[in-house]
Amino acid sequence: MLPPIMTEQVDTIIIGAGVIGLAIARRMAMAGQEVVVLESEDAIGTGLSSRNSEVIHAGIYYPEGSLKGKLCRPGRDALYDYCESHGIPYKRIGKLVVATAENEVDALDALMIAAEKNGVDDLERLSAEEAKAMEPELACHGAILSPSTGIFDSHAYMLALQGEAEAAGAMVAFSSPFESGAISSDGEITVNAGGAEPMQLRCSQFINAAGLGANAVAAGLEGLPPETVPPLYYAKGNYFTLTGKSPFTRMIYPVPVEAGLGTHSSTDLGGQTKFGPDVEWVDSPDYVVDPGRAERFYRAIRRYWPGLPDGALQPGYVGVRPKLVPEGEKRGDWVIHGPETHGAQGVVNLYGIESPGLTSSLAIADYTAGLLGFS
Repeated sequence: MLPPIMTEQVDTIIIGAGVIGLAIARRMAMAGQEVVVLESEDAIGTGLSSRNSEVIHAGIYYPEGSLKGKLCRPGRDALYDYCESHGIPYKRIGKLVVATAENEVDALDALMIAAEKNGVDDLERLSAEEAKAMEPELACHGAILSPSTGIFDSHAYMLALQGEAEAAGAMVAFSSPFESGAISSDGEITVNAGGAEPMQLRCSQFINAAGLGANAVAAGLEGLPPETVPPLYYAKGNYFTLTGKSPFTRMIYPVPVEAGLGTHSSTDLGGQTKFGPDVEWVDSPDYVVDPGRAERFYRAIRRYWPGLPDGALQPGYVGVRPKLVPEGEKRGDWVIHGPETHGAQGVVNLYGIESPGLTSSLAIADYTAGLLGFS
C-alpha cells in the first residue's frame, strides 16, 4: 500500500522554471513570499528559454499599448543593469533593420514612429549609403540603426535568477510536473504534482509560467473559467548556422514579416553566426531542422547579403513559439490574465510569452507581482 501523499502549505506556487518562471520566483521571494517552483524537467530553462537568439531587444516593433510595447523597453534597461551588476556576459553590438526592396522603405519610417511611442528614443534612420558604410557587405535601400540591441549569456542569467530566488527562500522542485489543480470557494488553491515523488501543495498565489504548456496547465485548473483560456498555435522557427566568419559586426534584421521578425543574422558571444528563425506553422512541436529549408534561407539572406557563398549554411536548431493567433492573422500580443480578468483570486496565467519575453523577463515579473498586489 502506497503511503499517503503529504500536503504542504506555501504562499506561492509557480509552474515552470524557464526564464519567466525564475524571474517571477525571484521577484516574489524577495517580496517575502514562500515560493515553490514546479518544473517538469530535471534542470532550469530546458524549454522555450533554451531555444532563442539570446538577443536583448530594444523595443522597436510592438504596437502602442500592447504588453510587448509596454514591457520591452523597461525590461531591456533592467536586463542590462542586471547583467552589469551580476557579472553576466553581454555586448551592446547594435543592429540594423534593413529595407531590402524599395517598397519596404516606408515600413522603416513606420517602425521609427512605433518605436518612439514605446519609449525607444535612440534609433537613427540611415540612407542605403550610410548603412553600407557601416557594413560594406550589406545590400539595402535604407536602414534603422538600433544601438541598444545586444546579446548576452541567457543561461548565466537564468542561473543568477535561480540563485537569487533560492537565496531569498524559494525552492525549485525538478521532475515535478503539474498534474491538476483546484481553486476552492474560499480562494485556496490546491496543486497536485507528479513525478517519482508526487506531492500535493496548497497556496494562496498560483502563477502559471509554463511556456508552451501554459494553456494546458490553465485548462487543468478546476475553478478557472475555461472560456478565459485562449487557443494555442505553434510556429516553428528553424535556424541555420554559418560556416566561417560573418562579414557583419552588427546584427542584421530585415523588415518584419507577418508572424516574426524575418530571417535575421545574429552572432552569439562565442562568435557563432546564425540565421533565423523562419516561420513554419506546425500542428505539434518538433525540434528537427529540415535541411530542405536551406534554399529558402539562402534566398532570404541574399536579399541583404548577396555575397553569401553556396554551401555556407548548416542546420542549426529549432525554437517553437507559442502563438495565440493562427496563421494568416497579424502578430499577436502576450496575454497575462490576473484576478481582474478571470475572477480567480491569487491566480495569474501567462500565455503566448514569445519574443521579446527573454528581454522583458524582469519587467514581466514586476507586472505579474503587481497583478497580485505586490507593488
